[in-house]
Amino acid sequence: MPLASGLGRVLDRDVVSTVDLPPFDRSAVDGWAVRAADVADASSAGPVRLAVLGEVRMGAAAEVPVTPGGTVRIPTGGMLPAGADAVVMQEQTEVNGATLLVRRAVRARENVVGRGEDVRAGDLILRRGRRLRPADLGILAGLGLVEVGVIVPPRVAILSTGDEVLAPGQPLTPGRVRDMNGLALAGAVQAAGGVATLLGVVVDEGPAVEAALRRAVVGHEMVLVTGGSSVGERDVVADAIRALGPPGIVVHGVAVRPGKPTVLAIAGAIPVIGLPGNPVSALVIFDLFARPILEQMLGIDPSVRPWDKVGARLAAPLASAEGREDHRRVRLESRADGIWAVPLPAGSQILTSLTGADGIVVVPPESVGFAQGDLVEVRLL
Repeated sequence: MPLASGLGRVLDRDVVSTVDLPPFDRSAVDGWAVRAADVADASSAGPVRLAVLGEVRMGAAAEVPVTPGGTVRIPTGGMLPAGADAVVMQEQTEVNGATLLVRRAVRARENVVGRGEDVRAGDLILRRGRRLRPADLGILAGLGLVEVGVIVPPRVAILSTGDEVLAPGQPLTPGRVRDMNGLALAGAVQAAGGVATLLGVVVDEGPAVEAALRRAVVGHEMVLVTGGSSVGERDVVADAIRALGPPGIVVHGVAVRPGKPTVLAIAGAIPVIGLPGNPVSALVIFDLFARPILEQMLGIDPSVRPWDKVGARLAAPLASAEGREDHRRVRLESRADGIWAVPLPAGSQILTSLTGADGIVVVPPESVGFAQGDLVEVRLL
């Protein structure tokens, strides 16, 4: 694809440079190209005099060499002329007709960016599986690339279920709620590098859900379905997923709060994840299970990234029930004595506990929580 459209896409191959960057020795400052030996004794009290031989122009080859006792004016980024091995900043000089007074000594290679100092031909620049960032586009452009090979993003079908669920644009009626999961999960898919297809809302009836899921697995690499996955009498989603065929359901129910009624399944080669209907639960479970799968599809290492976390002190106690992993939302505050994590409401129906959150504190299943003032690890959202 065009390099200009590559931001956020994932490389499908290693990128090895075929050129040096910069391609020539260049000045890091506005000043004068010199031989360091000629100005070794220069000082404010005893300036060294050099003959002005010429000037380097931006975007042009340096044509005038620096001979012993001479100097050439050079702009930032200008090509270092032959014979020069350093640059004196113009603030440390004074022009007097055809003579330059140098009031400070410089070392060899001072204020010079050498050829290949950034990149050398043959260097591995970016590895396959890297998600391209703005600086990556810059370095690839510097290598002369106008196109970049990327992995085709996984296509993810998103289906919401529930007799009470309305599409976002429909007017509310008693007992009904608008679908928040569809767009929230579509955003999560996009943020993870996938392409989301919203399939709308289906009523809680087995044949309807099964038919919608059968359509969803065609042309997609993953299916997310929310609602109706609780272990109970009306296990509509789980039954519909099971009907898709082998290998079938691998897990039904996880020791995670929020998100207990999660279904992890495979239909043929397609991962199918049944997420809880509560929006907070759906997003927490997406982050735990769906995002790592998408990253593996893209060739991204899904292992924990330490730079996604920050240590903070709890501003209030954080209670939890033993026996399940609790994912609690917190807001971060920067105070005079450090970073503090303020716990937000725990309910899985309260989406503002995520919209107002900066991160998640995970309480392990063997713990009953943390006390006020405890140092905790916050996984940044």
